[in-house]
Amino acid sequence: MKLAGLKSIENAHEDSVWAATWVPATEDRPALLLTGSLDETVKLWRADELDLVRTNTGHSLGVAAVAAHPSGIIAASSSLDSFVRVFDVDTNATIAVLEAPPSEVWGMQFEPKGTILAVAGGSSASVKLWDTASWRLVSTLSIPRPEAPKPSDKTSSKKFVLSVAWSPNGKRLACGSMDGTICVFDVERSKLLHQLEGHNMPVRSLVFSPVDPRILFSGSDDGHVNMHDAEGKTLLGSMSGHTSWVLSVDASPDGGAIATGSSDRTVRLWDLKMRAAIQTMSNHNDQVWSVAFRPPGGTGVRAGRLASVSDDKSVSLYDYS
Repeated sequence: MKLAGLKSIENAHEDSVWAATWVPATEDRPALLLTGSLDETVKLWRADELDLVRTNTGHSLGVAAVAAHPSGIIAASSSLDSFVRVFDVDTNATIAVLEAPPSEVWGMQFEPKGTILAVAGGSSASVKLWDTASWRLVSTLSIPRPEAPKPSDKTSSKKFVLSVAWSPNGKRLACGSMDGTICVFDVERSKLLHQLEGHNMPVRSLVFSPVDPRILFSGSDDGHVNMHDAEGKTLLGSMSGHTSWVLSVDASPDGGAIATGSSDRTVRLWDLKMRAAIQTMSNHNDQVWSVAFRPPGGTGVRAGRLASVSDDKSVSLYDYS
């Protein structure tokens, strides 16, 4: 696999762009790129030209995370204003507004079948599960705290939950915390299965392999990308190459590669057989907060796409083959 730069939009937003995801294609339209920014807006872009489709407003502070429902019909954005806004992708009509205390939403992802929205609960040291039919809170998965913390140990801040990821079959949910630990839950039983170790700094991004529900990738401020067996509680490997924090990680649809974004201002492509970075893209001049592969599906889709967003306010699009 190789990346080729397609297009970059400078000043795509008026402030840092922290979040990006792809809205899956529907019968009526192809996939769209969804971005969220500290300028309080969410924007939708066409997949190949990066033409702006729509700018959505509704938050009173910066947008920290975005998520797209697998149907492609609805999406969600979370803000530093303590609200999650769920909206219709094609009309921007508000479907639901979920209220969370301050510092409670730092990552979101819809369950693969779309029945639950998982929200990384930040300072509450938990993951909140919202039913997408009723938009009621149906479960809270709590992160265990040390039983005997030292007097100087700020346990709550270390267990601050930053990231969340569903396994492809929807049976497992992983979340990454400020202290570098990763918790894996059995969702149906609301039970913590185990904690994965290997990082010693915040875990800002997680993604399961789309082809193997056991394999989990994690990106951390320690500069490493780790590959775990989420069922066997095993660290399969640790990949290094970035010179600073790894802020985002995503897996290619075929499961053969991952992409990462870092505060070293680069996007890197990693070959999983080699377990090494095979390409470095330097489109951005500030830290890269999110990378996202376009999901498969849709009519007329001939090539793969990867998007990245940055503190430099830009959005970049790459072709891969």
